[in-house]
Amino acid sequence: MSTNRNVEAAWNYHNATKHSYASVRANPHALDWDNLPTPFKIYPTLDVTRLPRAAGQTGVSALSAIASPTVPTKQAVPDLEVLAQLLFLSAGITKSKQYRGGETFFRAAACTGALYEIELYIVCGELPGLAAGVYHFGVAEFGLRQLRAGDYRPVLAVATANEASIVHAPLTIVCTGTYWRNAWKYQARTYRHFGWDNGTMLANMMAVAAALGLPARVVCGFVDDELSHLLDLDTQREVAFSLVPIGYKKGGPPERSPEIVPLGLPLIPLSTTEVDYPAMREMHAASSLTSPNEVVAWRGEGRKEKRSEPKEKLIGLELPKDNELPKDPIEQVILRRGSTRQFAHKPISLPQLSAMLDRSTRGISADFINPPGSQLNDMYLIVNAVEGLGSGAYFYRREKRALELLRHGNLRKLAGYLGLEQQLPADASVAVFFLADLRKILERLGNRGYRAVQLEAGILGGKLYLAAYAQRLGASGLTFYDDDVVRFFSPHAAGKSAIFLVALGKGVRSVPPETQLGS
Repeated sequence: MSTNRNVEAAWNYHNATKHSYASVRANPHALDWDNLPTPFKIYPTLDVTRLPRAAGQTGVSALSAIASPTVPTKQAVPDLEVLAQLLFLSAGITKSKQYRGGETFFRAAACTGALYEIELYIVCGELPGLAAGVYHFGVAEFGLRQLRAGDYRPVLAVATANEASIVHAPLTIVCTGTYWRNAWKYQARTYRHFGWDNGTMLANMMAVAAALGLPARVVCGFVDDELSHLLDLDTQREVAFSLVPIGYKKGGPPERSPEIVPLGLPLIPLSTTEVDYPAMREMHAASSLTSPNEVVAWRGEGRKEKRSEPKEKLIGLELPKDNELPKDPIEQVILRRGSTRQFAHKPISLPQLSAMLDRSTRGISADFINPPGSQLNDMYLIVNAVEGLGSGAYFYRREKRALELLRHGNLRKLAGYLGLEQQLPADASVAVFFLADLRKILERLGNRGYRAVQLEAGILGGKLYLAAYAQRLGASGLTFYDDDVVRFFSPHAAGKSAIFLVALGKGVRSVPPETQLGS
């Protein structure tokens, strides 16, 4: 029986995993470096099929790609090279760093603590260069391991109650979260990070798909057990979090898939021992859907939220003309993206900030976004150094492409405090806080709305990363003191909850690989 509508579970988890000035000082947790989890899932008994590394350039600018919420539905069947390009630019290894005793590998999308707990699987029919089957993407080898042979797309169609984008997709990428790999550092807060880290990855994936002219959509409504059985997941350790159907074919998959039998495949252990934080698993179980009928009801109808009128005069964005925007292709921007380790006390321009805000919020194609073009998260800003914009706190009115001044003054020190007393948001030109009305979201979507709001924040944050790096700026995702953030932006933010934080600005030097997100 589903517990998705018992939203007390989401509130309990959210409140129990909040950061506060007192909680971070009372937590005795220390990192056990001798027990650091491996960042790769490896099936030692399965052969790996290496993916082609050479890929064509789309020529589409990053700022155009991230601003494309949908691609017109047309016949589009990716081949193996296109799939390889999508996987590499979403989750592939793009940088490495040597240190005494080893080497650290960094990937295409930002991730909390560079721990990379999100795994990718492919469920496809027959593709040019790839047989129908269920595959795991091996990041370490940049290859695929076949878990099941045959066309299992009918399983996804049933699990999603015949979601049209799934039914017509030649392939679907399934994203899962591995608890221990992130909980090693972040403990029970890991379930929030599933959304952030899956989201930054999907920001890349959706942008690359748009650049390639491939329809793509984020799907969160599915019967969890169906996906777990298909991928043969040990759900005490790893769970399905989101789906992304890619491409379009007329007609649908076969009526039936081959029989799903348990695989029992051995895995290389992540580390010598694992520590369990039951709150993560309880949150996932409470937000699980149990039948196609429940999936249909979960999608439901969205409600257009009426915005309160601004109390202060709005400051319009200064949007550059398209021909004035940087043209750096999406591939190049992803490859040079990192997470800024130190921001310079130098201003960015209002047109640069305007481009980041506007291009990152033009919409996400997702089954939890209803009506289309709406957004679960609101964006609040602390502006430290933007030419043409006074320092202070602002609310971004997306529908008007304008900023509403909430509080004027130098707030650098306060930005640093709210960002878990870290220097990055204090030094940055702008700190963007994502806040959401969880009460309304959970009322509409149940506990699964908690997954959706964290995932959306990660996608929006990932788009901000790309928009910043497209303009040769820096970005860094961070965590925060939950209730203090809400109190600071109140009364405007009264009743909302803090979800995510991204700092934007000019880096002190060329940007090294990320280590900051979610620290």
